[in-house]
Amino acid sequence: MKRWIALTPLAVLGTLGVLFATFGLHHDPHFTPDALVGQPAPAPTLPALDTTQPTALATARAGQPVVIDFFASWCIPCLQDAPALMAMKQEGVRVIGIAYKDDPAASRDFLAAHGDPFASVLVDRDGRTGVDFGVTGVPEAFVVSADGKVLAKHSGPMTPPDVEALLEKVQGR
Repeated sequence: MKRWIALTPLAVLGTLGVLFATFGLHHDPHFTPDALVGQPAPAPTLPALDTTQPTALATARAGQPVVIDFFASWCIPCLQDAPALMAMKQEGVRVIGIAYKDDPAASRDFLAAHGDPFASVLVDRDGRTGVDFGVTGVPEAFVVSADGKVLAKHSGPMTPPDVEALLEKVQGR
């Protein structure tokens, strides 16, 4: 009986080793789930950055395809994202920004310093809307169709090919 008790920790350790070898070594750490793609976009009401008036995201979308971009002033990759978002704006894409877990004054300063590609900016101070969208970190962008369906999701800073792919989704190409 005592020998069985002594071998139990080794059996547990062996089982954990097998689990690690089968799952941990074959798991892609860069994979981000796109659970919302194909589903209706959440429709929260958030304060606007410039007026602090409650604004429904559905109203900010104005019934047209949009890119909803979660960003923050403290986010270094968001600096890399700024030119890509400005390129989308120049292509005529309506981009809505959501300041994620950020101080409104810091968000204003960030946009003043790095350019403001957004048609409107809403503030997700507590991060609840980010949870509803399934945000795993900033920057993260969602393409939403005119009827409110999520068409695509992009995590991390955008490269020119990423911008092109998102533009195709927005413009229905």
